[in-house]
Amino acid sequence: MSSGQIITMTMDDGAAVSVYHATPAGTRRGGLVLVQEIFGVTDHIRELCDDYARDGFEVLSPALFDREHPGFEAEYTGADYARAVELARELHPFDQSLRDVQTCIDTLAPKGPVFVVGYCYGGSIAWLSTTRLTGVAAAAGYYGSLIPGAVDEEPKVPVIAHFGRYDQGIPMEGVDRVIAKAWPRATVHVYDAGHGFNSDRRKDYHEPSAALARERTLELFEANGA
Repeated sequence: MSSGQIITMTMDDGAAVSVYHATPAGTRRGGLVLVQEIFGVTDHIRELCDDYARDGFEVLSPALFDREHPGFEAEYTGADYARAVELARELHPFDQSLRDVQTCIDTLAPKGPVFVVGYCYGGSIAWLSTTRLTGVAAAAGYYGSLIPGAVDEEPKVPVIAHFGRYDQGIPMEGVDRVIAKAWPRATVHVYDAGHGFNSDRRKDYHEPSAALARERTLELFEANGA
């Protein structure tokens, strides 16, 4: 059961957007913006927020597609999947997602360091938060398909990217380009897994990879102020 709650935040364009807010257990270690997959702020995303809250983070996870499809939560197949792709690739401006994340960062920043973590669609945003946004202490992006295309943007703060070696949507040639760039603040980890390996709701879930990626993510945050 989710332990956080849905709040409403006003974004930079005046839109009222639902945001899942999870408060830290025990001593607060920092703020965290957790960025959704294309499937919305699902029970899986809320569960991740709760997990990070148990580790001491105050977490905000904005429902990025609220303007186009309020309350959107999709399954991973069929018509739900098609709608998720339509929202992410056609109807919702990617730059607006970045601006919504910036609003969440700015909300958390007065209390201390702010980190960003994202999955799939959110993985790309997490990486780009270190090149295009402000107020980010460090970030971790899981299997973000847009990361290889943004390889020429140098991260301004520490960032790690988690990729699956057998990800059918992100060829290893692209991942190798990110590795070859050798940005001093960026680290790339490749796991013997497919796309979505962090989600126990997906067929490509790979528990050892998910556990190791989470451990590395928490170590990154701790090394940068958490």
